[in-house]
Amino acid sequence: MTVSRRRVLAGAAALPIAASMLGAQQAQAASAKGFRVGVGLSDVTGPAAENGMMGYSMPQQQTAGIHLRTRARAFVVDDGAKRIAFVTADLGALFQSVHQGVLRKLQAAYGDLYTEQNVLLNATHTHSACGGDSHYAAYDLAILGFQQQVYDAHVDGIFEAIGRAHANLAPGSIRLGRAELTKASVNRSRKAFDLNPQADKDHFPQAIDPAVTVLRFSQNGVDVGAISWFATHGTSMSNGNHLISGDNKGYAAYEWEHDHAGVRYLDGNPRFVAAFPQTNTGDMSPNLNLEPGTPETEFENTRTIGDLQFRAAKSAFDAAAEAVTGGVDHRMCYVDMSDVAVDAKYTPNGRPQRTCTAAIGVSMLAGSREDGPGLPLPEGVKNPFIDWLGGIDAPIPQALADAHAPKVIAVPFGAMKPYPWTPEVLPLQLVRIGQLHLVAVPAELTIVAGLRLRRTVAAELGVPLENVLIQGYANAYSQYVTTPEEYDSQQYEGASTLYGRYTLPAYQQEFAKLAAAMKTGTSVAHGPTPRDLRGKLINFQPGVVFDSPPAFKSFGDVLTDAKSTYARGEQVVVEFVTGHPKNDLRRGGTFLEIQRLVDGSWVRHADDGDWDTKYHWARTFVAESKAVVHWKIPANAPIGKYRVVHFGNWKNGWNGAISAFSGTSRTFVVS
Repeated sequence: MTVSRRRVLAGAAALPIAASMLGAQQAQAASAKGFRVGVGLSDVTGPAAENGMMGYSMPQQQTAGIHLRTRARAFVVDDGAKRIAFVTADLGALFQSVHQGVLRKLQAAYGDLYTEQNVLLNATHTHSACGGDSHYAAYDLAILGFQQQVYDAHVDGIFEAIGRAHANLAPGSIRLGRAELTKASVNRSRKAFDLNPQADKDHFPQAIDPAVTVLRFSQNGVDVGAISWFATHGTSMSNGNHLISGDNKGYAAYEWEHDHAGVRYLDGNPRFVAAFPQTNTGDMSPNLNLEPGTPETEFENTRTIGDLQFRAAKSAFDAAAEAVTGGVDHRMCYVDMSDVAVDAKYTPNGRPQRTCTAAIGVSMLAGSREDGPGLPLPEGVKNPFIDWLGGIDAPIPQALADAHAPKVIAVPFGAMKPYPWTPEVLPLQLVRIGQLHLVAVPAELTIVAGLRLRRTVAAELGVPLENVLIQGYANAYSQYVTTPEEYDSQQYEGASTLYGRYTLPAYQQEFAKLAAAMKTGTSVAHGPTPRDLRGKLINFQPGVVFDSPPAFKSFGDVLTDAKSTYARGEQVVVEFVTGHPKNDLRRGGTFLEIQRLVDGSWVRHADDGDWDTKYHWARTFVAESKAVVHWKIPANAPIGKYRVVHFGNWKNGWNGAISAFSGTSRTFVVS
C-alpha cells in the first residue's frame, strides 16, 4: 500500500399539512418585512506559551508567541419569525465540548432565543491555534490532556461574539455573490479522487473545488459584513511553527477587516466583520507544490493564499446582485454515527449497509508530504496522558476489523474504555439563509463526498445545486468523510473516516431527512443525547509555578533595545524581561504595542494582532523568560517617532499572586 497522508441522526416527526402551510405563510410574511442583521467579533486566542497546537498532532509543536490573534466572527439573521446565529472561529476544530459550553452560556443569558437548533458554530481549521479543548481524548493526546484555559478562551470568545452580533441587530439586507478561485488549492489525495466515477470527476475538472460563495450583509444600506466560503486547508503555516496564527483564512479576514475596512480590533466591536469559513476541504491543500512550508516560506505562503481568498471574495462581494429572500430556517438532530442502518438507496452497490464503531487506519499514522507530517514522541519519551488513559494498545475484534475493511485498524477509538476517544453521537444541522442552504457537518469532507451530499440535499429540497453548500467543521469534530470509492484506497482521508466505508451514505440518508422536513415545514426528532464528559479528562501539561527575573533585573526591563533610527521595510527587535503568558492570556488585549508620537501623545499604532508584528516568548532559565517583539515596518508607516511597549504578568512564588507590569523601549525614528 502506498501511503502519503497526514495524521492527525433521527427520523422525521410529521406534522399536519395545514401546519406546514401556515409555517410557510409565516415565513413569507416575515420575508416581505426584510431582515434584521447583526455582526460581532471577539478574541479566542489561547495561551501564547507552552500549550500544544491542534492539527498536526505533534507534541513538540507548542505555542511560543503570537503572530496573528485568533478570532470568532458572528452573524445573527432575524426574519421576524425565526433567527439564526452563525459563527466562524479561527480554530483547528470546533469540538462538541465547546459547542455544549457555548450553548449553556447562551441559555443562561438569552433563554430559548439561541439554542442548538438555530446556532451554527464552525472552525476555519487553522493548524496554528491552541488545542486541548476537546472532551474526547483522541484530540488531546498531543496536547498532554485537557486544557481548561484553552476551553474557556474558546467558549467565552464565541459567546461574546454572538452577544455582540445580537446587540448589533438592525434592519438590513443580504445579497449573494459568487466567484471562482483556482490558484489557492490543490488536491492532495489525487489517487483517491481518481477512483470516483467519471461523472463526479467531471464536476471538478481540475480536481479542486473552485467555488467562492459570498453573503454580503448591509444595515440601512451600509455594508457591515461578509461570509465567504471556499475550500482549502489551514496548513500554510507548517508544523514547525510555534506562533499562534489564523493561517490563510485568518489573514484573509485580517486583510479585509483591517487593511480595507479600517478595523482596529482593540477599539470595540468592529464596523465590518469578514468570515472565511470552510466547505468540503478534506482533500484540498493550500500547498500548491504538494510540499509543506518552511520557516523561510510559510509566512509568505499564508499571506499569498489568504490574499487570493480575500480578492476572490471581494470580487464576488462587489458584484453581488442577487437579493437573499425567503427568510431563515433550520433543522437539527443528533445521530449515533457509529450505528446507522443505511438504506440501499444511498449505497454504491444498492444494498443495505451499516456504519460501525469508530476506528482509525494505519495509513493515518504515516504522515503527509503535502501539508506536514505529525510525528510521534521522540524515542524513549513517554506521554503521561496516554499512560493515564491506559495506553493505545486495544484489542480489535474480528467483526470490527471486517466492518472497516479494507481499512487496517490502528486504534479503535470508539471501543476505548471507559469512554470512547471520539464522539459517537453527532449533531447534524441544516440551516437556510434565504435561498442558500448550509449542510452543517461535524467533519471534513472531500470535494466529491461534499458533492454527493449536496446533490442529495438539493434533490430533496428541489433547489439548484449551487444553492447548497457544505459547512464543514460544524458543531463537533469527527475527522474525515470520503466517498466509498476513495475509502478503498486508504489514503490518509480514508483511514481517518471513522465510521467505516459507508459513512458518507449514512450522512446522505440522515441529511435527506432534515431536508425533507425543512421542505414540508415539519419537525424532526431530537435523537440521542450526546455525552457530557466534563471532568473526565485531566491535564499533564505543567503550569506556571512562579516567575523570576534575572539577577539585578526587574520585570519589564529592556534586555535588547531598539536602534535610534530605522527606514521603512526594516525590522525593529526589542527584548524584555517577562513573565509567563499563561498568567494572563490578555484575551481582547495585547502583549505589545507599537506606539507613535502624535501631537505630543503616545498612541497605539499596532499590536500583537497585526500582521507586521510578532510576539515571541522563550524560557531562559527555570522560572526566567523573555519576550521578543518584532515589528517589520510597513512601507506605508508614517514617518515619525515610535516606541515599543510590552505588557505582561508575573506570578509570585510565595503567595501565587499575579501582578501586571509593562516595559518600554527607547524612542526611535522611522524615516
